[in-house]
Amino acid sequence: MQHTITTMYVLGDNLLHAIGYRDDPQSRLSGAEVMTVPLVAAAFFGGNMALARHFLHTHGYFTHTLSASRFSRRLHQLPAHVWATLFALLGEVFKAHNATSEYVVDSLPIAVCDNIRIQRCRLFPHPQYEAMRGYIASKRRYFYGFKVHLLVTGHGQPVEFVLTHGSCADINGLRLLPLELPATAVVHGDKAYCDRAEQDLLAEAGQVTLQALTRSNAKAPLPLCKEFVAKPIRQRIETTFSQVTNLLPKHIHAVTPQGFVLKLTCFLLAFSFHCLCR
Repeated sequence: MQHTITTMYVLGDNLLHAIGYRDDPQSRLSGAEVMTVPLVAAAFFGGNMALARHFLHTHGYFTHTLSASRFSRRLHQLPAHVWATLFALLGEVFKAHNATSEYVVDSLPIAVCDNIRIQRCRLFPHPQYEAMRGYIASKRRYFYGFKVHLLVTGHGQPVEFVLTHGSCADINGLRLLPLELPATAVVHGDKAYCDRAEQDLLAEAGQVTLQALTRSNAKAPLPLCKEFVAKPIRQRIETTFSQVTNLLPKHIHAVTPQGFVLKLTCFLLAFSFHCLCR
C-alpha cells in the first residue's frame, strides 16, 4: 500500500512539472498531493475522498489537510487532460513490457442509477435518456449510464480506454480508441467487433490485426484453430473487468456529471497502479 501511494504521488508530481503546472504560493497542499487523494480513495477506500484525506494526513503522508469544499475546488482546478495523460503514460509502460503484442478489447457497462429511477435522475436528466440507455447482452437487461471501452494487454494490463454513452455500440467505441499499437499487434474481440471493413482498414492503415469472433452466418468464419488459441487470451479481459468492478462501490457518489466522470477515471487509474505495483 505504501509503495502504491508513493508511486501515485511521484508520477503525479513529475507529470504536473512536465506540463508546466504551478501551485499558488499560498497553497497548503501541492497539486500532486491533491491529485493523489482521489487515486488513493479509488484504490483503497471505495472512492471515499474524506477517508482518503484523513488517512493520508494522520499517517504522515501529508503535513496539512483541507476542508471538503476547499479540496473539491482544488481538485477541479487541475487541468482536465492530466488524468488521461497519466493513464496514457502507464499504458506506454504496459505496452513496452508486452512481448507477445496480444491485446484484448471489450466494453464494461457502468450504471448511473437503476432503471426504475431513470425519470428521477438528477445527475444526468431525462433529455439524455435515449443516449445513455444501453443493453447488456450477457445479462439480458438494460442499464442507464456509460460504457468503458477498454483495451488491455494479454496479461490484463489496461492500455487505452474511452468513455461513451451506454447506447454506443462496441464497434463504434473501438473506432474512438487511438490504437497506438506496434505494427505486429493483434487485437482480440468478441462478436460485437466482427466488422470486415474495420478489420481491413486497421490492417491497411496501422498494420494492426483485429481478430474478432465471427457470427454463425458469417461468410468468412474464423478458423477453429485460431478461435481455440485466442479464447483464453480474449477471456483475460473478463478477469480485468472483475478486478475493476471490485474497486467500484455499489453507487458512485457524485454531485456533478464532471465529478462522476472524474471518479470513474480515477478507478481505472487505480487499477492501472495496482497492475504497475504488483
